[in-house]
Amino acid sequence: MKKLSGSIIKLISLIIILIVIIITIISITKCSRKQHSDSHDGEIGYEEIVEPEPLMLYGICVDNYDISENTIKKNEVLSTILRPYGVSPAVIHQLEKVSKDTYSVRKLNSGATYRVLQTKDSVPEAHYFIYDISPIDYCVYSLKDSIYSYLGTLPTDTITKRISGEINSSLWNAMIDLGAAPILAIKLSDIYAWTIDFFGIQSGDKFEMIYEEVYVGEDRVGFGKILASNFIHSNQNNKAYYFVVNGKGDYFDENGKSLRRQFLKAPLSYSRISSGFSYARKHPITKQVRPHLGVDYAAPSGTPVQSIGDGTVIAKGWDNKGGGNYVKIKHNSVYTTVYMHLKSFGKDITKGSRVKQGQVIGYVGSTGSSTGPHLDFRVFKNGTAINPLKMESPPVEPVPDELMDEFREKAVIDVMMW
Repeated sequence: MKKLSGSIIKLISLIIILIVIIITIISITKCSRKQHSDSHDGEIGYEEIVEPEPLMLYGICVDNYDISENTIKKNEVLSTILRPYGVSPAVIHQLEKVSKDTYSVRKLNSGATYRVLQTKDSVPEAHYFIYDISPIDYCVYSLKDSIYSYLGTLPTDTITKRISGEINSSLWNAMIDLGAAPILAIKLSDIYAWTIDFFGIQSGDKFEMIYEEVYVGEDRVGFGKILASNFIHSNQNNKAYYFVVNGKGDYFDENGKSLRRQFLKAPLSYSRISSGFSYARKHPITKQVRPHLGVDYAAPSGTPVQSIGDGTVIAKGWDNKGGGNYVKIKHNSVYTTVYMHLKSFGKDITKGSRVKQGQVIGYVGSTGSSTGPHLDFRVFKNGTAINPLKMESPPVEPVPDELMDEFREKAVIDVMMW
């Protein structure tokens, strides 16, 4: 019995050994097959060759071109720019014709950047001329057998940023002190042009804004919209939110009322008031006491002067009573404005011409009876002179009732500034 039990144990052991051997052989076979298969798949056994993606710039594969970059010098034209690259006068003449419908080569500006793409042959041949219209927009001119041109735009990224500060001297200087672009001061003052008199801002006034910066790669090339802002003037909040109504973006307060008014608060930017509205002012030249029915804005000669509202020019010329060069604009049946002591007039400003709010109608000067460059600005209501600094102007349309929920959600709640 014991001998039989020992035989059974030996038999079982032998069977187990055989099973182990069989499993090992199967595993080795599978691994060998997998390695063989993988080597054919390019994962093991050899390195797969991957073709590099072609380099595309301005809608052109530039792998086979050398790119020359330069800036247009003063008095340079297309022929003098392309002559060193062997471009014939016939090609340039043809390019002048075909570019009229895109961006005329006659409009190239000195200081602008351009690129010429040449073949990498032993004798290079210029195939493309690329002109930077702006940091984002460009025009490509083909110089090959088929002469043509087309406009393009570089891909951009928009980054939202936030900034806040306090005014010690001016909004412009406050931006500089913060290391921000001064153009943001202009953008902010444009938003509040109808509600805040920036000639009356005070030290201690504060501002805060959320705005967009536009980048091409790592280079900032411009600014987008101010999405929301608050200008604290005389301890009062003046909030503004960007919102689109009927396809047009504008700025509204937290209650959906438009910040835009019928008239601008002032006809020029960044200056000071040198003389106010008065019925008894001593004239600086004649020394006589007489009414001064306007506001004098001291500003550098040549500062642009804007119409404070839409209207029609009803007079333009020389004022023999000391006003010098002047423009008179009728805005409606109630209001008329006058701009005096101008150095010169704006483009296309003639009697009878229509002007838009913010349009340049002249430039600050010192013509007529004047001791220095300034603008004498006057407002008449129903024919009677009124103080421009106290003129009230009705607002334009608010956010429609049916869009108020969307306005609160998108423009106000999402910002969560204050």
